[in-house]
Amino acid sequence: MEQSIIVQHDPDDKQFYVTIDGTRAYLAYMDLGRKTLDIYRTFVPNALRGKGLAAKLTEHALQFARDRGYQVIPSCSYVERYMQRQEKLRARQS
Repeated sequence: MEQSIIVQHDPDDKQFYVTIDGTRAYLAYMDLGRKTLDIYRTFVPNALRGKGLAAKLTEHALQFARDRGYQVIPSCSYVERYMQRQEKLRARQS
């Protein structure tokens, strides 16, 4: 199932999301201007938990920010922990 998960972007509502069986998981952000995104919420309903959706949404949002040269403020605690884990992994690899 993991391969078929496609993250969508809704720039008007400032969300990245996936919909599975009519249920939606999302990551919400604010564009603060000056090339800065504040990622303030991830939400995965109980029915969709355990599928790695929060990580997939976060990964997608961070790639979106990187591709555009944006800084990210991780107001969402999940995103903050995700970014810290990625930084530790990069530090170990170098």
